[in-house]
Order: sequence, then C-alpha cells, then structure tokens
Amino acid sequence: MQEYYENLIIFLVESRIIGLVAWAVVMDTVFGVARAVRERKLNSCFGIDGAIRKISMLVSIICLAVVDMVLAVNLIGFIPEKVRAHLPQSINTIGIAEFFGLLYIAYEIVSILKNMVLCGLPVRRIWKVIYRFLHQYTNELPDADELLPEKKTETKE
Repeated sequence: MQEYYENLIIFLVESRIIGLVAWAVVMDTVFGVARAVRERKLNSCFGIDGAIRKISMLVSIICLAVVDMVLAVNLIGFIPEKVRAHLPQSINTIGIAEFFGLLYIAYEIVSILKNMVLCGLPVRRIWKVIYRFLHQYTNELPDADELLPEKKTETKE
C-alpha cells in the first residue's frame, strides 16, 4: 500500500500540468488578496468562497489522479488541436486529472488576469486576447462584466 501512495505522490509531483494548476492557484490567491487590499475589502470573511473552490480543485485533482492510476485513460483526443499545439511535445497522454487540470488552469488564468486588471496592472489587452480565445470554446466564462471587451454603445445627452 505504501508503494501505491509513493507512486501517487510521484505522479502528482512530476506532472507539469498539475504543477501548473498549483502555481495558478497560488498566483490567483496572491492577486485576489492584492485586489481585496486595494479595494479595502480585506476582512475575516474575505475569500472564503474562493478558498473553498481552490481547495476543492486541488482535492479533485488528487482524487482523479487515483482514478488515473487505476484506469490509465488517455483523453488527449478531447483536447482541441489548437490547444494541443501549445502543449510541450513531451505531453502525448492526458489522464483525467490532467484533463481537469487544463480546465482549471484556463479558469485560473481568467481569474488571475481579472484580478490583475482590477489591481491596476496594465494587462487589459492580454485579458481581451485570453477572453476571445476561451470564448471560442465555451460560453461559460467567469463573471467579469467589468472587464469584457468594450462594445460600442450610443449615449443620449
């Protein structure tokens, strides 16, 4: 049984995608706290929903890694060709944990950029590029109405 846990830990540590999920969670947390400080909304209740979401993401990755060790499923075919072109050549199999990891990374990138823009960092153009890219694949983007690409509207004066 100890060997099983050792293999699980090795898998989690060696996976580039799962490592990127962990870094994205840390970055989003840092920029989320910075945003709360800037907006003077940092208090004991701050970010509990976000913390629960991040812990749930990490726990789901661990649980799905266990499933990967049992089933050894390759989901690379479910990744669009345009996205696969950006993956390192060494990644030729995607397990369930890594598949969900890619989804979590996309979600965290959107959240990181949103927090960066709301902190006053000059990344709005990057936000727009990422938003358009993700919009090609889903209509379920996180709530970011204040950051959507500007639409031309007529105002009456």
